[in-house]
Amino acid sequence: MANSLSRLSIFVDGNNMFYAQQKNGWFFDPKRVLTYFKNEIAGIELVNAFWYTGIKDAQDQRGFRDALISLGYTVRTKILKEYYDDTSGRLSQKANLDIEIVIDMFNTVEQYDRVVLFSGDGDFERAIELLRSKNTHITVVSTEGMIARELRNATDRYIDLNDIRSEIEKLDY
Repeated sequence: MANSLSRLSIFVDGNNMFYAQQKNGWFFDPKRVLTYFKNEIAGIELVNAFWYTGIKDAQDQRGFRDALISLGYTVRTKILKEYYDDTSGRLSQKANLDIEIVIDMFNTVEQYDRVVLFSGDGDFERAIELLRSKNTHITVVSTEGMIARELRNATDRYIDLNDIRSEIEKLDY
């Protein structure tokens, strides 16, 4: 099996990454992300790219979502839920798409040998362990202070966003 690690799927936890990018003070370009990972390993084929994001209503982020689709991402959305945040004392919004990400990972598992997961969420630990048991190579991309120790321990490879900033940063503000 000389060509065993050649098919790649990318999963982007959009809300988790929004906060990671905010924390870092720069934003990545979804197109440059695809280019970077397609070119990182010789002979790799990008078979899927998924982007998950919470939205306020059907029109929210419409232009951004359309741009993602035109780049080749499959976009999954969920309406944000409002909840009272005891810590801040404010009303906050959250859309948890972890289960959608895991379902897509396992629903498409026959299509890839490598996964790049953009998330720092420790909830993915068990899914990552199961995928690795199927000989899938897992790379997790996040940033310090946002990556759960459990997730970092479960993965084959961890990349800090700041280490690949020059390759993926959004340049056209």
